[in-house]
Amino acid sequence: MRIQPGQNAAFEEAIQRGLTTVASQAQGMRGFKVNKGIESPERYVLQIFWDTLEDHTVGFRRGPLFAQWRAIVGPFFAAPPVVEHFELVAKS
Repeated sequence: MRIQPGQNAAFEEAIQRGLTTVASQAQGMRGFKVNKGIESPERYVLQIFWDTLEDHTVGFRRGPLFAQWRAIVGPFFAAPPVVEHFELVAKS
């Protein structure tokens, strides 16, 4: 995600609030990580861990919680976020 310059503190508060008060209510949501770019501080990577792909793509994205989530974090986006899905291959 890329946010508008100079909005880091407000965005970081908003994303934390949106994740803990809205997204965490979604069925199958197991946790999250948010990383901020060092070289590009307006760039963030959000990882949300879901039980199934459908918990995200159907249950969350097509349900009422998504509109609440976007109302909290959407105003900070400099461009629409890129959404991709991954599966774990290895970890330490």
